[in-house]
Amino acid sequence: MENTAEKKTKTYDVLDMHNYRIEKLPKRSKSKIERSLAIAGIPLSILAFIYFGFFAHISFLYDFDPASLVAAKAKAAYDLLGFEGFIRSNHLMLAIFMGAIILWITEAIPNYLTSLILIISLVLTGVLPEKEAYAQLGHPVMWLNIMSFVLASMLVKTGVAKRIALWFILRFGKNAGTIFISFIVINVILSAFISATTAKAAILLPIFMVIAAIYGARSGDGKNNFGRSIVLQNLLDINLGAGAFVTGSGANLLAAALIGGAIGGNIYFSDWMMAMFPVMVGLMFIGYWLAMKVYFPLSPDERIPQIEGGMQRLRQEYEKLGKINGEEIRSIIIFLAILGFWATDRLHGISATAVAFVGAIVALLPRIGVVKWNDVDIPWHLMLFSAGAYTLGSGFSITDLPSISVNAFFDHLGIGDHTHFWLLYLLLTGVMIFSALIFQSKTMRTMIFIPIAIGVANRFGYDVISLALPTAFMIEHVYVLPFNSKPAALLFETDMYSYTDAFKFGFSMMLIAYLLIIFAGETWFRFLGITPNGVFGIF
Repeated sequence: MENTAEKKTKTYDVLDMHNYRIEKLPKRSKSKIERSLAIAGIPLSILAFIYFGFFAHISFLYDFDPASLVAAKAKAAYDLLGFEGFIRSNHLMLAIFMGAIILWITEAIPNYLTSLILIISLVLTGVLPEKEAYAQLGHPVMWLNIMSFVLASMLVKTGVAKRIALWFILRFGKNAGTIFISFIVINVILSAFISATTAKAAILLPIFMVIAAIYGARSGDGKNNFGRSIVLQNLLDINLGAGAFVTGSGANLLAAALIGGAIGGNIYFSDWMMAMFPVMVGLMFIGYWLAMKVYFPLSPDERIPQIEGGMQRLRQEYEKLGKINGEEIRSIIIFLAILGFWATDRLHGISATAVAFVGAIVALLPRIGVVKWNDVDIPWHLMLFSAGAYTLGSGFSITDLPSISVNAFFDHLGIGDHTHFWLLYLLLTGVMIFSALIFQSKTMRTMIFIPIAIGVANRFGYDVISLALPTAFMIEHVYVLPFNSKPAALLFETDMYSYTDAFKFGFSMMLIAYLLIIFAGETWFRFLGITPNGVFGIF
C-alpha cells in the first residue's frame, strides 16, 4: 500500500489550476512582531479611547489666529454651538477614531468586528444618531459594491473571465516577455468592470501560477525570477488597473462621492478614466521594464518553458470551456453595455450605481439572466468593514473634525492663508501614497485623507477638485508589503517571493508613481483643467 507522502507526490500536479484556488493556498503564520501587535492591540485601543475621550486637553482646537478669516469663521461656529458640547463631540469622535485605527492596524480582532464596534460606539457616545449610523450599510457605494460582486460572479460562473484570460495568454503569450504584457492587458480589461481587487486576484492567480510552474518557478526553495516577476507584476497591475477607473474599487467610488458632495456635483467615470487611464497604463509598463531589466532579470533558462507541453495544458483548460455559449454571449453583452453606460455617464447623468443595479437585475432575471443568487459570492465581512468606514466618515462630517484639525494645525504652525498651491499638492499626494505603507485599508485611508484634502483646499481658497482629486488618484498604490491590501496578503501566500523582493520592487514603483503624479499635475492634469491654469477644463 502506498504511503501518504507517495500518494501526495503522485496526485499533486503543478499544472493543475485547481491546486491554486484560494482555499488551497497554505496560510502564512504571523511573525513574532505581528503576534505581539495583535496581543497589544486591544489594551492599546482601550487606553487610546479613554485618553482622547476623557483626559486629553487638545488646546489647539480652540486656539484661533485672529488674523485668519477661516479661523474667525470657525470661532463664530464654535461660539454658536457652545464650548462644552462642541469640544465633547470632537473629543469622543477622535477617541473612537484612534481606538479603531489601532485595532485595524494591529488586527487584534477581525476588521469587520472593529467596524461593528465603531458603529455602536458612535451611537452610544451620541456622536451620531442611530438612524444615520445604521444607514451607512445602505450607502450608494455599498450598493455599487454589492452589484459589482453580482456582475463579477456572472463573469466567473459563465467562464467569461477565465476565457478572456486564457485566450490572451494563448494568443499573445508566445514567449516570456509577451506573457507579462498579456497580463497587463487582461488586468486593464477586468479592472474596468470588477470593482473588487481581491476578486481579480482570485480569477488570475490560478492562471499565472500555472504559467510560473511551466517556467520552472516553485514556492519556497524553488523560487526563481520568473515566479517573483509574474506574481509581483500581477499584484502591481491588479492595483494600478483599479486606479485607472473610478469603478476600479470601492475606495475610488467613496472618494468620488466625498469630493462630489464637497463640490455639489459629480466625479464622472469618463472624467476619472481620462485623467488616470494613461497614467496607470504607463506605470504598468514601467513596472514591467523595472522587473524584467533591473530587479528580476530572467536567465536564458527562465525564458523557455521548463515543463514540456506546459502551454498545451493551458490550451486544454481553454478547450474544456468549449465553444462560447448563449450564457457567455449574454454576459459579454451585459458587460459591454455597462461599460458603455459608465463611459458615457457625463452625457446621460445616470450614476455608476444605478447602471450596475440595472445590469445586476438583468443578470439575475429568470430565463433571460445568466447567474442565480446562490452563484453570487458577496464577501459580507468586507461589506460590514466598509460600512464601519463609511460610518466613521459620517462622524467626521457631523463633527467637522478634519476641517477643524486642518485649520487648527496650520494656525498652530503660524502658516497663513497664502501657501503656494504646489506645496500643498506635493504634501497631500505624498501623504496619501506613502500612508499605504502603514494603513491596511484603502477605504480607511480614503475616509481620513480625502476630507483633509477637501479641508485644506477650502482653507487656502483653492478649487476642491485641484487638491482632493489628485489625492484620490493615489489610493490604489497598495502593493509594497503583504499587509497593505488584501491582494498583497493573498499573493504573498503563494510563497513565490520574499518581503525584500516585494519591498524593493514595490517601493521603487511607489516613488515613481509619486514623481509621475507630480509631473502629471504640471502637464496632463493642467490640460484637463484639474490643476490650476488648465486649458481644457472638463471638470
